Amino acid sequence: MPSGVVAAGHPLTAAAGAEVLRAGGNAVDAALASMLTSFVAEPLLTGLGAGGYMLVVPGGGDPVLLDFFVEAPGHGASGERAPLLQVDVSFGDAVQAFHIGASSCGTYGVPAGVCAAAARFGTVPLADLAAPAAALARDGVRINAQQAYLFEILSPIYTSTAEAREVLMPEGRVPRQGDVLRSPALADGLERLGEEGAEPFYEGDIGAAVSDRVCELGGWLTRADLAQYRTLPREPVHVSYRGRDVLLNPPPSAGGTLIAYALALLERTTSGPPDAVALVQAMQRAQAQRTQEFLSGLAEPGFLERFMASRLGSTTHISVIDGDGWACAVTCSNGEGSGIVVPGTGVHVNNMMGEQDLSPLGFFSHPPGRRLPSMMAPTIVLGTDGAPELALGSAGSNRIRSTLLQVIVNVIDRGMDAAEAVRAPRLHFEDGLVYAEPGIDAAGLAAEGRSLAWFRDLNLFFGGCQAVERDPATGTLDGGGDPRRGGAVVEA
Repeated sequence: MPSGVVAAGHPLTAAAGAEVLRAGGNAVDAALASMLTSFVAEPLLTGLGAGGYMLVVPGGGDPVLLDFFVEAPGHGASGERAPLLQVDVSFGDAVQAFHIGASSCGTYGVPAGVCAAAARFGTVPLADLAAPAAALARDGVRINAQQAYLFEILSPIYTSTAEAREVLMPEGRVPRQGDVLRSPALADGLERLGEEGAEPFYEGDIGAAVSDRVCELGGWLTRADLAQYRTLPREPVHVSYRGRDVLLNPPPSAGGTLIAYALALLERTTSGPPDAVALVQAMQRAQAQRTQEFLSGLAEPGFLERFMASRLGSTTHISVIDGDGWACAVTCSNGEGSGIVVPGTGVHVNNMMGEQDLSPLGFFSHPPGRRLPSMMAPTIVLGTDGAPELALGSAGSNRIRSTLLQVIVNVIDRGMDAAEAVRAPRLHFEDGLVYAEPGIDAAGLAAEGRSLAWFRDLNLFFGGCQAVERDPATGTLDGGGDPRRGGAVVEA
């Protein structure tokens, strides 16, 4: 029997976690090792300047969600913000506008989250988990096809500043498949995180350098914002679906609540595998709940219970199940990055304040210290025996909720294994339009008069779901890495 399985957005990311499992670490140790490696192997999607969430089900213990997502900055800030800078990113069959620059930078949470998870659940010293990632950053990572594509489409962001170009374009051009990217400053930052913990990033010299640079350029990420930041443990959302208990990211995150609502709708309105029409109807009704009242209420105590009772995210994800029954799902995001890479720190600051998906009521509408209402939703499905059966999560901004909904349906309703469920074609409803990959049976949608936007192939627009599963009958562990974002599965 394997000691565990890891699914992640890059082969090196997954391999780092599997190596820790083989050495006797638990699922959280493995997820942390994979997280730290992802900063090196997937540098445009995550990093020390990002935020995220980790959902943990300890073997025989109570589940907990660690919230280390980005907060709105501005404590003690004064003066005018610099304007956000708009860049357009093409996914081939769709174009999305993003906003970058100093004013897009929010208060990052990754260093705090890594240390909180290690202290609460870890069995391997954090320095030992960080050392291989730091060595990889110094030696360099050979860019694969998926990362080369991301470098190409996101080039308007990291070419926007000289410091980003120096780190991410060492040859003076957009990195290509086969190039080796080295990050000595990131290596130093990883080593300091492992040896000194989060303090240098919040109240020490690294945090001071980041804040000073962002504020110098017109942003509002102050030293006070960093000093008051804390990782927050939360009770996960629970929703019943086909006899299973699905655990999701709770408020003030938005994604878990909307997925829970869509699953509850499907549970109530369908008895078998939902077709494309039922899925789109559930997606449409969930999207319709994302009103000003909904977004304002997310931060209020008891909001989830009231919401459900009255009606009944660029990102990377890592999923782990170990041989002792632990499960861990962790989603991190740097947005697309602000373009501000602070020299000597290894920190590329996020652009979450410029993400329209996180500010649907208008930019800078969140008060300082408010966690942004992310769509990120690390998810764990407990089987009928109460043990983790499926751990999953996804990248993909607003598409996260539709991606996870469909993968859960594929596994539970359609009997697919995790790999097949992740590879299956997807659709997404937003603003009156249904986006679809080839292979979706859209006859019912066409008959309803729905407007369809077809993609020519599987596309990273539809997320990057990484899922691992345990067969409740045999205990066999397996997983699915999303080909849309170069996902990989490694057994330990």
